[in-house]
Amino acid sequence: MYALVDAVAFYASAEKVFDPSIRNKPVVVLTNNDGCICAVCPIARKLGIPKFTPFFKIRDFLYQHQVVIRSSNYELYADLSEKMMNVIGQFCDNQYVYSIDESFLAFQSYPSIDDFHAYGHKIRQAVWQQVKLPVGVGFGSTPTLAKAANHAAKKLSGFNGVAVINNETNRRDILSRMTVDTVWGIGSRLSKKLKLMGIHTALDLSKQPANYIRKQFSVVAERTVSELNGIKCIHWDNIAPAKKEIFSTRSFGQRITDFHQLKSALAFHADTVTKKARQQQSLIKRLMVFAASSPHEDNYYKNAICIQLTSSTDNTLYIAACVAQAAKQLYAPNVRFYKCGVGAIELTDSYQPDLFSGDINNLKLMKCLDAVNHRYGAGTLSIGSMKPEKWAMKRNFMSPRYTTNWQDIPRIEC
Repeated sequence: MYALVDAVAFYASAEKVFDPSIRNKPVVVLTNNDGCICAVCPIARKLGIPKFTPFFKIRDFLYQHQVVIRSSNYELYADLSEKMMNVIGQFCDNQYVYSIDESFLAFQSYPSIDDFHAYGHKIRQAVWQQVKLPVGVGFGSTPTLAKAANHAAKKLSGFNGVAVINNETNRRDILSRMTVDTVWGIGSRLSKKLKLMGIHTALDLSKQPANYIRKQFSVVAERTVSELNGIKCIHWDNIAPAKKEIFSTRSFGQRITDFHQLKSALAFHADTVTKKARQQQSLIKRLMVFAASSPHEDNYYKNAICIQLTSSTDNTLYIAACVAQAAKQLYAPNVRFYKCGVGAIELTDSYQPDLFSGDINNLKLMKCLDAVNHRYGAGTLSIGSMKPEKWAMKRNFMSPRYTTNWQDIPRIEC
């Protein structure tokens, strides 16, 4: 059996962890630069607030209904996610963290579990007691059925946060109540094509011959059909392999025209890209650096530069120096820069030094940098050129970073 444990409206629920005063209030969380709504708690969902709606279009409605508005607090979310995953991992012998708020569990060699419903509620209770996050738990004989059960646990009536697909009766019951576009691995484009073929529910999809679906669409869709019928086809290795490219991009909180601010923003993205490369044990061989003004303004400007490195590296200082040189070519006077970014477009897991340039890596320094930032919080140590000024992301409704910033540690008065 497999299980999928997924936090309920994770970003919005995370905002309530250290602020009990808003636990019974509607809460929404905004995207970068407070642009759109990206998370809606169950209470706010009852007001009919749709996700990914531009904030300025719904601002008056939110104020009218006294909805609590928060900017994305990524530092807080990442820390709470790690705590949640540590708790969940105690309930299985094999865990795969699928995303910031989702984790698959496998029970191949785990002691026999007699009642999966009771076990699911035990997981929910532990996460709530230790992290104060509500989660849904779904069990199934394949990862896709576990995902379907998780959907039922959180979205379908008759389930109280836990659902189990362990026989034909409850498999057909749950799949018949799921629209085909809610099946894991079926995107919006594919679901439209399936509906034109008369396939409207997950159960309809499971009844299709797997070979026929493969011929019509892809091997991925074929695996989904097999998994819906209890035939395991998905393994951890093909759920999320190491990224072949790593990008860090972001629009500015306000337009910038100063060269030093542009260089500082690019240094920030260089730091992010190299950190992610080290996390998956990759080295960078080629970079792409770009900057652009808004396409909605007159005299639209966009420029990009590719940099082929002499040897592969994950050294933040070296990558930042390369990006700083690129910034000189990207910058143009009188341009109101709206966005910039850095991408590692060629990655490798092997290192071969250049005969003439010498070793550009600094493994000890990078290990120290990551260790300090892991222990004391992201950004504790950083390169001096990435000091945020005007280019910093706009977060006007930011909550305190309770667990990653010394100044924001919760205070308890006795």
